[in-house]
Amino acid sequence: MTITTTKNMTNDILLGDDIDAVTTAVVLATFGHQVQIYSHKQRLQATLEKYSFEHQVMALWQLYVNKGCIELSQLPQKIHADDADISVWQNICQSKVEAIWWFVNDTIQANQQLVNQRKQAQHDAIDWTKNDWTDAMVTACNTSEHQSVAIVLSGKQPIGYFHQLSQQLHRPWVYYVPFVFLQDGQAYHSMLSPFLWLLGEKTPNSGQRVSSLTLLQNHAKQSEVADINTMEFARSGIMAMLATRVSYMNELSRLADAHKVDITRISHIMGLDSRIGASYLQAGWGFGGRTLPVEMQLIKQSFAQTHTDSQLITAVDAINEDQKELIFRKFWQYFDGLIDNKTVLIWGGSYKAGSGRTQNSAIHPLLRLLWSYDIQTLVYADKATEELRLTYLQSEQSQPNQPQSVKPKLTLLQHPYERINDAHALFVISWDNAQAVQVARINDVAIPVFDAKNCFSTSQVAQLVGDYVGMGR
Repeated sequence: MTITTTKNMTNDILLGDDIDAVTTAVVLATFGHQVQIYSHKQRLQATLEKYSFEHQVMALWQLYVNKGCIELSQLPQKIHADDADISVWQNICQSKVEAIWWFVNDTIQANQQLVNQRKQAQHDAIDWTKNDWTDAMVTACNTSEHQSVAIVLSGKQPIGYFHQLSQQLHRPWVYYVPFVFLQDGQAYHSMLSPFLWLLGEKTPNSGQRVSSLTLLQNHAKQSEVADINTMEFARSGIMAMLATRVSYMNELSRLADAHKVDITRISHIMGLDSRIGASYLQAGWGFGGRTLPVEMQLIKQSFAQTHTDSQLITAVDAINEDQKELIFRKFWQYFDGLIDNKTVLIWGGSYKAGSGRTQNSAIHPLLRLLWSYDIQTLVYADKATEELRLTYLQSEQSQPNQPQSVKPKLTLLQHPYERINDAHALFVISWDNAQAVQVARINDVAIPVFDAKNCFSTSQVAQLVGDYVGMGR
């Protein structure tokens, strides 16, 4: 199904500058919608640069912007709730469009500041939505003449946030779409054909009145519709369950180490049980990225706000943080602590194979621990190379006179076997299985391999002439 649009007619307005907003704009334009996206120019540009590895999204973005299918508009850098001039928000809400997509992604820190500011009223429900940006948008929406325009909310916030926000918006046509389906490295296809489409409705059975929501739901493999409060809880529950599975397998991997059992075989056997399934059963250094770690913090906030005990959630988070340092401890033990001034080769930097993002990846604690022992780190990070360069080397270039002791001992490589002859050990943080591991090249130097993601297959481990240290293997 495609939407026929007239020239200069905007079907959808998007407010946001993260990868969710960018991907949504591209997919809606693919469906034939005219899209106008309001964003902060610098933040939007930063998103486009960080997600340059999303080749299809970026290619289509450039195409649709050039053709005028996606129009770019600027949001003001600052706003105060008592400002008389909220013309940007008024213009947005006065537009005669089918839907306004509002991507709400305020930081957890900002939410935590709200909690701290209102400790004296901790027995009252916190209004998570109170801030100047939200107030300005809500006011503009509620005073608009076009109350039939749908508002589609999205983002990661504490449970109840979007329900509260939907109640503040006076119109009945308010929806919530949690992006549980979006996958780094496959953003375009994962939204074009979602494996699971969830829709929260303020007014029951009204989603079909919005063509963009209907299109996406029709392309989904599975879909479910409920009220907004239920969908918020479902989103948080799904993400917490995935995180729990990861930490559970990582804890089992430590037991597997003690019993000399290969956890990869255990994961395979467990996955054969239809009651369990094979997803998220791989042991490794834990979970990272922009979703699961954030969702764990949000659900912990929700437990704390309702004074509900959360021993399991706390344990899952603690296991994950400790697991990120476990491969270093194995390295330290292997060399009996004599690791000062060595040189190591590291494969991977992203939080998962195929992604260019290093957010909450084990690469960061590993680098800090290695540098504390004056260890030189040679890193082949593939798609994450640029992000590591910006994180560590750009700051070094901007401070050339800083003491040598605090400068990152980091060299970024263009090839995985580059300078392998200089390394005393090989770490594996992530690896794209589409790129075959050349075991013979590793055997030429016979250095120990510390595989933090169990990327090496059983047959590859058997071919190694040097030692192999995995997670529960």
